[in-house]
Amino acid sequence: MSETVRLTLVSHAMTDAMAAGRFPRDEPLNALGRRQVAAAADPSRTVGSADPSRTDAAVCAPELRARQTAELLGFPADTEPLLADLNCGAWRGRDLNGLDPAELMGWLTDPSVAPHGGESVVHLIERVRGWLGALGPRHGRLVAVTHPGVIRAAIVVALDAPPKSFWRIDVGPVSRTVMHLRGGSWTLRCAA
Repeated sequence: MSETVRLTLVSHAMTDAMAAGRFPRDEPLNALGRRQVAAAADPSRTVGSADPSRTDAAVCAPELRARQTAELLGFPADTEPLLADLNCGAWRGRDLNGLDPAELMGWLTDPSVAPHGGESVVHLIERVRGWLGALGPRHGRLVAVTHPGVIRAAIVVALDAPPKSFWRIDVGPVSRTVMHLRGGSWTLRCAA
């Protein structure tokens, strides 16, 4: 069975909000994030690598941190609104410690709720499922620079896992997750 799409999902690099444990606004990479991208762009790095010269197309989330990561990695990427970060509504810019603990716990344990007035995890997963479904007619190597939440959602879709497993997936800054579309089904490639 031939491969239709090789999708490499790249998580954006570190920002001040990530370092401080805040829900992000549209913010740039911080100094650590720029160093992370420089290290990830090292040609000697081969595990899960995404080489711009061997990529047929690249897209990125519309937020500044994703666009900067794509640019610094050498991917001239078009923005894709469906790759936008999980909308945290009224929690944007807020520290985790400043939230109502019951609301936060509800959000972390029930993927269908959005106490912040933004988007639920279930809605994010469905948005990402739609984007992945639209890739079916494509062929070749695609790189998507996006957010940890979007990558978690893509993994949940690929594995046909329940939405409650979303928070059990850890996606680090500038990490690469490789998925293949073969015969109408996504597979996930784990790299050591």
